[in-house]
Amino acid sequence: MARIRDVWAPNLDSEMRAIRNALDTYAYVALDLELPGDVARPIGTWSSASDFHYQTMRCNAELLKVIQVGITLTDEEGNFPEEASTWQFNLKWNISEEMYYPEHRHEEFGIHPNDFAEFMITSGLVLSKDVKYISYHSGYDFGFFLSILSGTGLPVSDAEYYDLLSIWFPTIYDLKVILRAGRHVRSATLQGTADDLGIQRIGPANQAGSDSLLAALLFWKVHELWFTSINDEHNHKFFGLNFILPAQNEADRSYSTAAEREDRTIPRDIQNGLAAATVAAQNNGVTMTMPPMQGLQNPLSANPYALGPPQYMRSSLVGGR
Repeated sequence: MARIRDVWAPNLDSEMRAIRNALDTYAYVALDLELPGDVARPIGTWSSASDFHYQTMRCNAELLKVIQVGITLTDEEGNFPEEASTWQFNLKWNISEEMYYPEHRHEEFGIHPNDFAEFMITSGLVLSKDVKYISYHSGYDFGFFLSILSGTGLPVSDAEYYDLLSIWFPTIYDLKVILRAGRHVRSATLQGTADDLGIQRIGPANQAGSDSLLAALLFWKVHELWFTSINDEHNHKFFGLNFILPAQNEADRSYSTAAEREDRTIPRDIQNGLAAATVAAQNNGVTMTMPPMQGLQNPLSANPYALGPPQYMRSSLVGGR
């Protein structure tokens, strides 16, 4: 198996050329993003669980930046390129401005999001009906990814968002939707499902490159075991976003579903130090609660406009809990 390539600003150009050269043959793209987690939740009455989850994803995409983007290429039979199959893009962070930040290399050598978007748009990886995306529990991944590519905030309406998503990414399969709809496995996580099917991870867990490679391996294993052809009815269905298992109590309008409590929630070390802040959307009046990250100076306490607008006004802290 080809190694995972780390991509920073100095080698972005050369690695994107390698991807463009491989894409004609290897047009199935497994995607994974490493994200800080949820730091804001909307408060109010929602028309549906899907509406609530979309608004949660949208406001977090406005507040946070992506840490890593992982891309793995395969062909229509699950074969990988020989020289390299997986690229892990490390994006730039300014540790003096962000609410959460990874290691210091991201500040010095990280890829500027605008440069990343420009290379992605001209790579053939997006805006192409020939490219099919593979993912696992990826509603947030594609929302954040689209926010980077478009350079603007996500649409207020979830219907407009899915229309826009279908232009940038005509085909996306969320493997967790396929597995849960068919009731084939019980594990809730990518790693757990891979373990159940005897698939060995390559590279460290919780890294975008390794996770995208594991998603690709899992996808083709599932294809081999249960699906002789890929069903388009699952295209653009994302577990926990617009594909949600029925809640135990339909009267509970908080929409805290099993999907939220699994592998796309706030990291445990952050949950232990939550304090509440409020966020209001200027355009549509959405109110949200936002827990600042533990161990970091909260930029809101010194300057309520430190991170914005453009979409949200952020009030000062209102106390711990």
